[in-house]
Amino acid sequence: MAINDLYGTGIASGWKVLDASTFTSPRTFDADVAIIGSGAGGGISAEVLSQAGLRVILLEEGALRTSDSFKDMDENRAYRELYQEAAARTTSDGAIAILQGRTVGGSTTVNWSSSFRTPAPTLAHWAEHHAVSGHSASEMAPWFDKVEARLGVAPWAMPPNPNNHVLRRGCDKLGWESHVIPRNVKGCWNSGYCGLGCPVNAKQSMLVSTIPSALASGATLVHRVRVRTLEHDGKRVQSLSGEALGADGYTPTGVGIVVRARHVIAAGGAINTPALLLRSRVPDPNGRLGLRTFIHPVNISIAVMPERIDPYYGAPQSVASDQFQWKDGATGPIGYKLEVPPLFPGISAGVLNGVGDALRHDMALLPNTNAMLALLRDGFVPESEGGRVRVADDGSPLLDYDLTDYVWDGVRRAWLSMAEAQFAAGALRVRPAHLDATDYRNWPEARDAIAKLPLKKFRTALFTAHLMGGCAMSDDPKRGVVDSHGRHHQLANLSVFDGSVFPTSIGANPQLSVFALTAQNAHTLAGSITA
Repeated sequence: MAINDLYGTGIASGWKVLDASTFTSPRTFDADVAIIGSGAGGGISAEVLSQAGLRVILLEEGALRTSDSFKDMDENRAYRELYQEAAARTTSDGAIAILQGRTVGGSTTVNWSSSFRTPAPTLAHWAEHHAVSGHSASEMAPWFDKVEARLGVAPWAMPPNPNNHVLRRGCDKLGWESHVIPRNVKGCWNSGYCGLGCPVNAKQSMLVSTIPSALASGATLVHRVRVRTLEHDGKRVQSLSGEALGADGYTPTGVGIVVRARHVIAAGGAINTPALLLRSRVPDPNGRLGLRTFIHPVNISIAVMPERIDPYYGAPQSVASDQFQWKDGATGPIGYKLEVPPLFPGISAGVLNGVGDALRHDMALLPNTNAMLALLRDGFVPESEGGRVRVADDGSPLLDYDLTDYVWDGVRRAWLSMAEAQFAAGALRVRPAHLDATDYRNWPEARDAIAKLPLKKFRTALFTAHLMGGCAMSDDPKRGVVDSHGRHHQLANLSVFDGSVFPTSIGANPQLSVFALTAQNAHTLAGSITA
């Protein structure tokens, strides 16, 4: 079945798509709105504002890769071309791996398509504790409705793959809550390679939905361009300064790029956006910029099952459990959401923690291997203040993130929950992703051993694919970088439309939250610019 080449057809029809690596001399662009970043926030913003009749320029550091380049479904190629730092981004100390997109469409191009509404307890917490207005569950409902219809978000209708079925079976056996995950797909082939770029344009990422719509409405896309600074006078942004990147997507060519716009939207995500504003020395009188960056720290439990799992095939995530998410309320011991990740050979080699013969043995068992993960809900109590984004001497972003005893307690409890669920589902043996763990043959053995594991960085395998905070929204300028509409408190023509505005983590995969919040705020912004 032939897959339509959206961009080839669109460019032939007049879409303005520019590859900055081909620029041979400095370029200056003028627009009504300049958007930095083409992920969840940038893509939604581009569609809303271009359809409002505004001249929009969308700037993306990564390259334009389309379904034609995803057909090989190769891990090495995908990580190198589609992820920040070739999927080697970590916290500043190297202890927590960070998976974050770096391509047109951002992380929406490579995520696993899970699409949850912001939990009502999270929205209520923001209003009560962070002076956020206009985003209650009832106020957000129509925006979720609109975005879900636009992007085909619906509970996954097919049976879960065996990897997800382990979680469902374990929850059912234990009497725990579980639910089907909504996914933003249309005509999905159920192949399971979402994290490597959808080869059939089924996943409704920004790459295949809102960005083509914006281009059809007259927007301009410039890719392989790194925005270095916002030039401002302390009251308004006057221009953006950037540099073209070469064909490798990383090396500057020496060609400068300047963009002048009436309004600027930072949408580079919750590491790159705070770093951009820090490099630009934007006004920050209350010292909030870069603080309270949240990651949903993730730990993993590995199980060998008696049946074939093939954890690399089928919809990557289709079952989740909130049994332990709100069990103790928003401000009790840290809550966590249980899900499963797909296990491809390359990423599995890192998760399994082995070397030599031990790794070869574990990899040979990959067809029978299940993994569960826990998303820990950070940011709701003083013992969980998150991390801090700062910039290195060369201007590149760094994320400092320490784990408190409060968070470590959640890590241990999550391992216990996952092991119990895996054994309930019939696991032959279970091993937490910890260097001191061994294979446990039954639940009592695992329970006793997990209780004794030392909770330390580098001995515990931790990662994140969810970046939030660092430019928190609050109507109180002393507590936030932007207001509840995403407008910067000091620079009148700067907005932040991405996950960096979240005052806490949300307790669920965040892409749909970014979609809906951005749609709401972008419509408000369009009205103010065109009025």
